[in-house]
Amino acid sequence: MRRRSLLTAAGAAALAGCARDSGTTTLRFWAMGRESEVAAELIAGFEREHPTVRVKVEQLPWTAAHEKLLTAFAGDATPDLAQVGNTWLPEMQALGALEPLEPWIARTPVLQPADYFAGIWATNAPGGQRVGLPWYVDTRLMFVRQDLLAKAGIHEMPRDWAAWRDTLARLRQHGMDKPLLLPTNESAPLLALALQQPGEVLRDGGRYGNFSGPGFRAALSFYLERFRRGEAPVASEVQIGNLWQEFGRGSFAFYLSGPWDIGEFKRRLPAELADAWITAELPGPTGPGVSTAGGASLAMFKRSRHKPEAWALISYLSRPDVQLEFYRLTGDLPARRSAWALPLNGATLAEDRHAAAFHRQLERVRAAPAVPEWERIEKEMQLAATRAVHGVTDIDATVRTLDARVDGILEKRRWMLDRKAT
Repeated sequence: MRRRSLLTAAGAAALAGCARDSGTTTLRFWAMGRESEVAAELIAGFEREHPTVRVKVEQLPWTAAHEKLLTAFAGDATPDLAQVGNTWLPEMQALGALEPLEPWIARTPVLQPADYFAGIWATNAPGGQRVGLPWYVDTRLMFVRQDLLAKAGIHEMPRDWAAWRDTLARLRQHGMDKPLLLPTNESAPLLALALQQPGEVLRDGGRYGNFSGPGFRAALSFYLERFRRGEAPVASEVQIGNLWQEFGRGSFAFYLSGPWDIGEFKRRLPAELADAWITAELPGPTGPGVSTAGGASLAMFKRSRHKPEAWALISYLSRPDVQLEFYRLTGDLPARRSAWALPLNGATLAEDRHAAAFHRQLERVRAAPAVPEWERIEKEMQLAATRAVHGVTDIDATVRTLDARVDGILEKRRWMLDRKAT
């Protein structure tokens, strides 16, 4: 391992030396998953416009990316820029790893905050400091077998919880055993319901859990009610098996998911069902509801020695035409509103049959609490809800235990904030 590290370091030094000698700058760009594969195609256009810059895209699997970023920061080996999940930004900002972007944005008139969805834009400024620029966005809404609703005499999508309850009840009356799929291993549906409430999931500036409060109780109650009324199967995604096949069979009429499933359903469902399904915005307690603010952003590291070039790449990848091309290649939804208005297959993305509901939903999204510990907290929330679904705990015990566990997770945060205040 020691010899390999030395060879790697020597190779990096040689590369840097070659770059200086040839008058070119080499940027290191870390990206994850499918996006990392597609980024290389987009980079070609950037390099044509910037002939003295070369971009080395390093592909990271999502499962290892978080640890890789932290290890790189600790070892003073961060790249120039990276794709960073929006829920990771608070942690990276707290470490002081990321370059504040306000000065760079101010010098780039084509990047206007108003061209971004407000709820997504908010995720990029944890602690009030903007450290990321949205690259692509996602949220959760309903995938619906509208043909099955029509057979039950339902011709409008539910817009609030009461109408959703009624729709599910009518589907059961017409012979559908479990009309709603809510895999118990997924946290996003419950989180979306919780974000629809007026209160905060964490209180006192993210110091304590607020799961015992009336807002989360209402969300959890509505969530558990779907299982207790028999409207959703008590099963994880693994137990369900091939959910696309089950959706095609009509085993359920509603499924909460993200934009990646547009492509999956198009590929996996038979041609005769092409017009049978649609996407629809998430119902809220008293009207159209908010949903989660997800996606990934582009961030520049403080230790980069090539910040002007890194910012040029971030700006290029943020161009509306490049964002639309990114959508064509990946199915990832553009972060900029103007990209949704560009021509696409004779219309615009905002008018697309399956993407239009996402466009509307993205105008009503809310960020999860901007604390570095959020991913651990969300996992605890999902595990607590699963125990309640299985009848192991009631609502009172669930929220009480969840608050206690979350308060323990946030103990170090409280200590740091209190110490900073004094």
